[in-house]
Amino acid sequence: MTESSMKKLASTLLDAITDKDPLVQEQVCSALCSLGEARPVETLRACEEYLRQHDKLAHPYRAAVLRAMERVLSSRASELDKDTASTIILLASSEMTKTKDLVWDWQQAASGVLVAVGRQFISKVMEELLRRLHPGTLPHCAVLHTLASLSVANAFGVVPFLPSVLSSLLPVLGVAKQDTVRVAFCSALQRFSEGALEYLANLDRAPDPTVRKDAFATDIFSAYDVLFHQWLQSREAKICVPVESSSPLVMSNQKEVLRCFTVLACSSPDRLLAFLLPRLDTSNERTRVGTLQVVRHVINSAAAQMEDKKPFILSSMRLPLLDTNSKVKRAVVQVISAMAHHGYLEQPGGEAMIEYIVQQCALPPEQEPEKPGPGSKDPKADSVRAISVRTLYLVSTTVDRMSHVLWPYLLQFLTPVRFTGALTPLCRSLVHLAQKRQEAGADAFLIQYDAHASLPSPYAVTGRLLVVSSSPYLGDGRGAAALRLLSVLHPNIHPLLGQHWETTVPLLLGYLDEHTEETLPQEEWEEKLLMFLRDTLAIISDNAWICQLSLELCRQLPCYDEAPQEKNFLYKCIGTTLGAASSKEVVRKHLQELLETARYQEEAEREGLACCFGICAISHLEDTLAQLEDFVRSEVFRKSIGILNIFKDRSENEVEKVKSALILCYGHVAARAPRELVLAKVESDILRNICQHFSTKDPALKLCLVQSVCMVSRAICSSTQAGSFHFTRKAELVAQMMEFIRAEPPDSLRTPIRKKAMLTCTYLVSVEPALDEQARADVIHGCLHSIMALLPEPKEEDGGCQKSLYLETLHALEDLLTSLLQRNMTPQGLQIMIEHLSPWIKSPRGHERARALGLSALLLRYFLEHLRVSALVPFHNLGLLIGLFSPRCADLWPATRQEAVDCVYSLLYLQLGYEGFSRDYRDDVAERLLSLKDGLVHPDPAILFHTCHSVGQIIAKRLPPDQLISLLLTMFEALGDPEKNCSRAATVMINCLLQERGGVLQEKVPEIVSVLRSKLQEAQGEHVLPAAQHSVYLLATQHCAAVVSSLLGSPLPLDSHTCMLWRALAVEPRLAAQVLGLLLEKMSRDVPFKESRAFLLGRTPDRVATLLPLSATCALFEVMSTPAAGPAVLELYPQLFVVLLLRVSCTVGVQLPRNLQAQERRGASPALATRNLEPCSSAVDTLRSMLLRSGSEDVVQRMDLEGGWELLRTSAGHEEGATRLARAMAEHAGPRLPLVLKTLACTHSSAYENQRVTTTAFLAELLNSNVANDLMLLDSLLESLAARQKDTCASVRRLVLRGLANLASGCPDKVRTHGPQLLTAMIGGLDDGDNPHSPVALEAMLGLARLVHLVESWDLRSGLLHVAIRIRPFFDSEKMEFRTASIRLFGHLNKVCHGDCEDVFLDQVVGGLAPLLLHLQDPQATVASACRFALRMCGPNLACEELSAAFQKHLQEGRALHFGEFLNTTCKHLMHHFPDLLGRLLTTCLFYFKSSWENVRAAAPLFTGFLVLHSEPRQQPQVDLDQLIAALQILLKDPAPEVRTRAAEALGRLVKLA
Repeated sequence: MTESSMKKLASTLLDAITDKDPLVQEQVCSALCSLGEARPVETLRACEEYLRQHDKLAHPYRAAVLRAMERVLSSRASELDKDTASTIILLASSEMTKTKDLVWDWQQAASGVLVAVGRQFISKVMEELLRRLHPGTLPHCAVLHTLASLSVANAFGVVPFLPSVLSSLLPVLGVAKQDTVRVAFCSALQRFSEGALEYLANLDRAPDPTVRKDAFATDIFSAYDVLFHQWLQSREAKICVPVESSSPLVMSNQKEVLRCFTVLACSSPDRLLAFLLPRLDTSNERTRVGTLQVVRHVINSAAAQMEDKKPFILSSMRLPLLDTNSKVKRAVVQVISAMAHHGYLEQPGGEAMIEYIVQQCALPPEQEPEKPGPGSKDPKADSVRAISVRTLYLVSTTVDRMSHVLWPYLLQFLTPVRFTGALTPLCRSLVHLAQKRQEAGADAFLIQYDAHASLPSPYAVTGRLLVVSSSPYLGDGRGAAALRLLSVLHPNIHPLLGQHWETTVPLLLGYLDEHTEETLPQEEWEEKLLMFLRDTLAIISDNAWICQLSLELCRQLPCYDEAPQEKNFLYKCIGTTLGAASSKEVVRKHLQELLETARYQEEAEREGLACCFGICAISHLEDTLAQLEDFVRSEVFRKSIGILNIFKDRSENEVEKVKSALILCYGHVAARAPRELVLAKVESDILRNICQHFSTKDPALKLCLVQSVCMVSRAICSSTQAGSFHFTRKAELVAQMMEFIRAEPPDSLRTPIRKKAMLTCTYLVSVEPALDEQARADVIHGCLHSIMALLPEPKEEDGGCQKSLYLETLHALEDLLTSLLQRNMTPQGLQIMIEHLSPWIKSPRGHERARALGLSALLLRYFLEHLRVSALVPFHNLGLLIGLFSPRCADLWPATRQEAVDCVYSLLYLQLGYEGFSRDYRDDVAERLLSLKDGLVHPDPAILFHTCHSVGQIIAKRLPPDQLISLLLTMFEALGDPEKNCSRAATVMINCLLQERGGVLQEKVPEIVSVLRSKLQEAQGEHVLPAAQHSVYLLATQHCAAVVSSLLGSPLPLDSHTCMLWRALAVEPRLAAQVLGLLLEKMSRDVPFKESRAFLLGRTPDRVATLLPLSATCALFEVMSTPAAGPAVLELYPQLFVVLLLRVSCTVGVQLPRNLQAQERRGASPALATRNLEPCSSAVDTLRSMLLRSGSEDVVQRMDLEGGWELLRTSAGHEEGATRLARAMAEHAGPRLPLVLKTLACTHSSAYENQRVTTTAFLAELLNSNVANDLMLLDSLLESLAARQKDTCASVRRLVLRGLANLASGCPDKVRTHGPQLLTAMIGGLDDGDNPHSPVALEAMLGLARLVHLVESWDLRSGLLHVAIRIRPFFDSEKMEFRTASIRLFGHLNKVCHGDCEDVFLDQVVGGLAPLLLHLQDPQATVASACRFALRMCGPNLACEELSAAFQKHLQEGRALHFGEFLNTTCKHLMHHFPDLLGRLLTTCLFYFKSSWENVRAAAPLFTGFLVLHSEPRQQPQVDLDQLIAALQILLKDPAPEVRTRAAEALGRLVKLA
């Protein structure tokens, strides 16, 4: 970099120092420092020249420049030449003293510059400062502060000048009156004294070793005399404030007495101690406490006189240390604290004092022996333990001289059990001591174990701290304290652990912070600790070290006899450690010792031992099994059993406990050992030793057997080789589990044996060989009898554990039954399961029926969820099953009623599945069952049987005809059900079925007509005169056209009588068809509206509806609202649908005639219908009615849910409404569409633009569904849309593109076939019209994004470059939708080109890289998300694995992005792999300096800075530095502080271009 460029950079930044935003100002200073780091002299000269030339610059900004200079000088002062140094010294001195007032930040900054220079040029600095000291005149406060700071920063340089300094300052001390001046003098004198003492303490390094303390004593004493006798006496006379107390006189006397003892200690220390110390041996509490207080005071106030008395005083503490009185203990702790501050504990005997403190820390909080006094606010805070804990921590952290005493001595208290209560304070103190030692250096921190034989080994410390961490909240949070200590001790544990522990221990601590003692999941926490141990052992990877650790862990086992949970965890740690050991001999030796020494009577220890063996088996399966086998055969095992047999009363129980432990060991070994190895050992080594104990009668051993077999079974099932494994013992184990289940009491649930045994059977069922039918039946029958007959489920107040066991056992039964069902997923298999449940479903006991129905519902749901129908086959037993469950909808037990509905619900969906419907299909009729469940809650018979009737109706609607007979027969059987409510429910449902489906039963009887007539009779109760209806009917049969015409002449809106007459015309289907045909003709004959010219020019003409089509629309609604009109509507379905859809489209925004508007405003009379007469609304209502009447209820409901009808009524939402209508038709009325489309074919040439838009939107959405392909409508739809591509209406053209793009989701397999046509249309859409923000172009981009992945690559390649170039300007569009669509399309183009990117397109990828990176900061989240996607897709095309990996890592959706870190990484890879892109990228960044979005504008200079940061000097020719500086200079004036900050940061990095 040339000097002029450097100067320009510095000047630019200095001009920005006056920024009002503190963050920007700080960044400017940092940038100046960056310049200074690279070119310190030029930077400092620029700063000096700037301050000199800008004399009027306000002091805050001058201070900022000076602070920047100080930071540069602090690391680069050695590079200054003398001239520059002199210039800076003069500048700083001038700045510091420019004003006599105290402007602290300015003067301190200038002072800092002088101090920084003074480290290298002390003579010049002192010369300048001495020049500022005038005899007889008070110096400037800043000069005093500077001299004080220099005395500390460069004592060797300043001390030789002190005589001259003091000779100038001392004469004016008496003149100083202001507090600020006095404070400055005091600070300076303090620092002078400290500097002189440092100088004298290091004379061997001093420039003048002949200097003595006497040289300063006279002057310093003179100063002291002034400070003490003049300044201190004149002010602050009340610094000794009496202690607040209820008895001030007593407290005052006590202070005076203690002051007397101080005088005595100074004059006659021997006599005083001879008087005091013998009184420590007295047994009187008050005497001993008082004496200890005096001793403490003397130690503190007469330290020099007591120096040679330390051994004597220490020895006199022997008896007080043994006193158990809490007051004495407090006093002793306070004396020890004083001793620590004065070096007593460094003497022989001091370790006893430390041990005493630790002992008091170990006191249990609940065993504090004395009640608190009345004046104590917090009893716990004043307890001996609390005071001892505070004392230990304070001594460890604040008394520096105690560091070498306590370290590493305190470590020896970690492992003894009696100090367990002190672990937390010990760990905290040791952490602080260790950290201080680390700061002192590695040699001071590393422990020499050879020189400290009493210290616990690293293995003992590791084991102890890890095990106590398993109960982390005991002892005031000892887990966190132990982990912190373990982390800080890592160099003394093993040299390889530092990096790993520094990472993992904070994660463990954070996990503890997220939980409390109540919420911590203990198993998960222990697993985290074991993972920590496993990783530690893997890093150490030293077999000798690991073996030693395992030995130490085994030694610690007896220490935890009173802590079963921690001992259990210690066993797991032993297993983990042995698993990491490579020495088989050591592993087997320790396993043998564990087996021989375990306390088998303790349940937790048995479980811990088993876990240990299981964990060890992960790495040493063979050795673990061999050791278990050896132990069983060993003399030790036989001898122990033999000895136990001597004591007949307890021998059996104790022997069984040993066996239980061994069986658990085998179970855990199977559960944890590698699956690929365990299968070979299951039968030969594991089950052989387990099965021989099946004959036991001991409940505990039986439970262990079941638990272990369960673990073995689970291990087999979870193996990847389970499918090929032939388990010969399977039938034997299943039979044994059933024996255990049958042995349980049938009416009570006391142990988890049932649960465990059923879980075992569940696992075994899925293993080969399959159970024979009889075995399966025995399992089902036995388990059901074991559970179903139990007494009702216990309530919470009866015992939470009992309720939990009941629920878990029931879940186990459910899992077993579903597992058995899974082996025979056929209607026959389902029937078998239900047959087993059938006796319980019909049981006279309510709780048995409830359980049976619950299990049935579960099995049916499972069958439904896992239904796989490869061919359309009949569900032949549907009627039988529905007949079994549906009468239970009226059971006396509400829960049973609910489950019965669920069973029917599942059965209906099973039928739909067998009919070929997809699993996610939702049948609205079947769904109504769920809404009926509320009606089953009420015990009111009327409500209950009404609901049952509704259930019957639903069944009738969805039951296949061939199943109706079997259903009725089954329900006839239910008439004799002992539960009367269920019998009555059967009658209700039979009647309902006969009513709904009688025609299916008797094909020759016209049952459908009969049902329709009955509905018409029900309707006769409405406000319609039967005679009038019949008259209209008769007339219409003879003169249909005349009747229709007459009724059309009725005034609008129609009154209720006219409506009823219209409905009467629909009674007979043929007549209804004729009427509907005439109404369609009337509606189509006249124009839908007339335009009336507006009075004002330029105003859009009003559209007024014509009367005849409006009347015909209202009439159609009334006719089709009659149920009997259904057949006619179905017959004319296409014509009705198309005409009404066109009617809706051409009436959007159309007004009523004025006379009708007036009537609407006045309000209709009561006799008039309440329907909305507004033209579009009436058309929408009629279309909705037509769909309902034609059987397309699903379409109507879908439109209701989505608000489609409301959208159709409005101009703004009409297009979307048409789209939703098409979607609903495609989903629920697909078979109707071919004729509908045929009728719609001619509408593309309609004279009404609205009709073209509506029909295009409808056709476009049909392509979004696979119905177009399924019904072979694809070609016709494409042809229809192609005919509209050149439509004069932009909305039509846009919808055409949308429809073509919908092919990607509706018929993706057809996209390749029509690829060229689709791409041509989309690319043409990009160039549609002259509008830069054409909605057609937007639709084209959205469509291309959906299609590019599906078309042939050669079809796409020809237009790829054109598309990339055409969409590039949209990246920076002001409209969010265009930015999002173009960027996402760019990403999809890149994704398509992965591995096949041509150079011309690669150039577009490179060109788009910078905009995409910058738009990650786009204010719109959708744009930023699109950029993430596009960059991830661009990555592979850049042929840079690191860059692609960075994109994939940082830019995943949903992941928080640290933009600065990501951009830094990206720039590093860009400059490393693409150095030639620097100039191009910087040019792009310059463009975005003018972006209208603040975040993007801020990202551009950040990008620039990182590019420069990672560039190399050889890339300098690519950069126009002057242009870049000028652009950044403009950004420094940006209104956004963030932009200015980033600009300043970038300027600081431009120094790299040297």
